[in-house]
Amino acid sequence: MTSDVILLGHGSGGSLSHQLLDELIVPLLCDLAPGDQNDAAVLPPQNGRLAFTTDSYVVEPVIFPGGNIGDLAINGTVNDLAMAGARPLAISVGLILEEGLPVAELKTILGAMKEAAQKARVAIVTGDTKVVPRGKADKIFINTSGVGVIEHDLDIRGSGAQVGDKILINGTLGDHGMAVLARREGLALETDLCSDSASLNHLVDELISVCGADLHVLRDPTRGGVATTLKEIARQSQVEITLDELALPVRSEVSGVCSILGLDPLFVANEGKLLAIVAPQQAEAALAAMQMHREGSDAAIIGEVTAVADGKVRMRTSIGGVRSIEMLAGEQLPRIC
Repeated sequence: MTSDVILLGHGSGGSLSHQLLDELIVPLLCDLAPGDQNDAAVLPPQNGRLAFTTDSYVVEPVIFPGGNIGDLAINGTVNDLAMAGARPLAISVGLILEEGLPVAELKTILGAMKEAAQKARVAIVTGDTKVVPRGKADKIFINTSGVGVIEHDLDIRGSGAQVGDKILINGTLGDHGMAVLARREGLALETDLCSDSASLNHLVDELISVCGADLHVLRDPTRGGVATTLKEIARQSQVEITLDELALPVRSEVSGVCSILGLDPLFVANEGKLLAIVAPQQAEAALAAMQMHREGSDAAIIGEVTAVADGKVRMRTSIGGVRSIEMLAGEQLPRIC
């Protein structure tokens, strides 16, 4: 690269575009040989059902404690596929770069994307790059799409929750949202608070192996947090979900920042967490399987499906009462993922 920042010419389709692709983006993302760089990737035939997902990432700041917009994009796409019980196969990456973006920052983001893809054992196979004038974006926006294969006959879906099922989460609530907010607002914290961004497909593989058909629902509680995600599941399944406040795993620093800012950790975004709803006889086995993984060391059983109902979620509070949980009317925290 002959420039330290992204120029409009890098999006022109000419020599600067090819320099950006050949010297930076392709080598850092996927190492595709020039002869393999076509307008579409051709995937090998698969045995099983296919899953497909797409998402866009506009987080600010683009680099935050524990990660950046690059690994966030890969992990988010992998996790969306994993929540359908699919093994991720391939990902596309669309980059929208703002004129003036430092090349060093782009290198950091691309390197994180490649590392995240390698950890998840998924290939980045195709993509696109556009450059927009200053002020038309915020450094970098990323769109990803992913394809996965479902190699079993399980039907894991949001409408699968049944009365008696137990609800598990693989770790603490709100880490990502609070880490991004702290960096964005320049909050001085006595302890390091990091995003939980991680790919969860290997953890899901273990849950499928342990629980089989007793694994009814998988969801990742990203925007809107655990509360919103469980409300969506309750509506899809037409059940009542009851949470136990004392069972919710929340880091003290997350709880502290939320208290100061008047936020509820239940509604704060996560990027390395999943909710698993399983038959009661498999709950302890599922919990043990989660706790064996790095991404599940703080796993907990946080509630249960208590009745057939019209999508209710409620909380048994720490003082012995019960309160209803509803979706927020707006966004608690903007630009988190």
